[in-house]
Amino acid sequence: MAANPLESYISENSVPALVLTVFLVLVGVGLLLDLAFRLATDPSIVSTMATYTWDGLTLGLVLGLAGVGLSMTYSILNFANFAHGDYLTTGAFAGWATTWAIAGFGSADLGSLILLGAGGDTYASDVGVNVLAAPLGIVAGLVVAVVATILLSLFIDRTVFKPLRSAEGITVLIASIGVALALRYVIVLVWQQSKRGLTSGETNAFTWTRGSETLLQISWSDITLVVITVGLMLGIHLLLQTTKLGKAMRAMADNEDLARITGIPTERVVTWTWIVGGGLAGAAGYLIALKQGTLGYNLGWLLLLLIFAAVILGGIGSVYGAIGGGLIIGLAAKVSLLWLPESSFARPTAFLVMILILVLRPQGLFAGRETA
Repeated sequence: MAANPLESYISENSVPALVLTVFLVLVGVGLLLDLAFRLATDPSIVSTMATYTWDGLTLGLVLGLAGVGLSMTYSILNFANFAHGDYLTTGAFAGWATTWAIAGFGSADLGSLILLGAGGDTYASDVGVNVLAAPLGIVAGLVVAVVATILLSLFIDRTVFKPLRSAEGITVLIASIGVALALRYVIVLVWQQSKRGLTSGETNAFTWTRGSETLLQISWSDITLVVITVGLMLGIHLLLQTTKLGKAMRAMADNEDLARITGIPTERVVTWTWIVGGGLAGAAGYLIALKQGTLGYNLGWLLLLLIFAAVILGGIGSVYGAIGGGLIIGLAAKVSLLWLPESSFARPTAFLVMILILVLRPQGLFAGRETA
């Protein structure tokens, strides 16, 4: 007679893992009871919970989108690219410089617009950028962010990573850290260190009200982010499952030597890996800057650890794991603010959630070093 799922779980896990599972279940039940009590006694918590959940979903989508590229790089090239976060930043600056140049053409000096007002005499309120006021600038900026990051990824691969293709993983990892620092300070050299506002006059696309109380507001920037990230994720799914290139990527991720013997052009697959990964990184950087309405030289660096957490939580090398892990990390970072005293605790909480899940499932939620 087959054992039930509970008996199977108990027989397959050690005593510490079972104790941790029971502890997590008790903590989860306690949080749910506390939330139910607060919903019953404080109606305003509905608005807070809805806002945190929405923010967590949008953050998770961006982390997942960026994590797909990082995961593909790891599974096919076999190293963790620490420069990935600065690819996001570079794409964001290139894209937003384009958006400002188009949206603000004629209202300010072109050089000041391209530098996003780094000289201090042009501000977001002067340019008046938002999704409804400057749709052409937003679309052009997104395209430039993607293209610029692809070109950057290919250039760095040819000049730095390709000569190290046969080197040990730690060597390439250290090289990627060097690339990250170089990119960051080139950005500082051009756009300076100050964080600057990008958008102004944001318009809401959706407002959820209860009587006279506003429970949730969703901006057009958020809608744009969700539509584009989900569309790109579907595109990646179709690429991996229905095209020869996708099948070649999956074959290389499984066994590079075998893929080479069977005639797969591995170097061409590597090139396409950088194109896809770099393009997604550029889009993610541009879209998170659109949502936040601000941009600084350390944008990608601040997100990088969360992106790594998403990739590791989902299962290193799994594209779908990166997406799922991104959503979990994003929701954990934002929804946990319901119980945390201040926002600075949100990031450590997301990592704590990742650690606890990995203790119970070390291989990640989507097990396997696979591209899909």
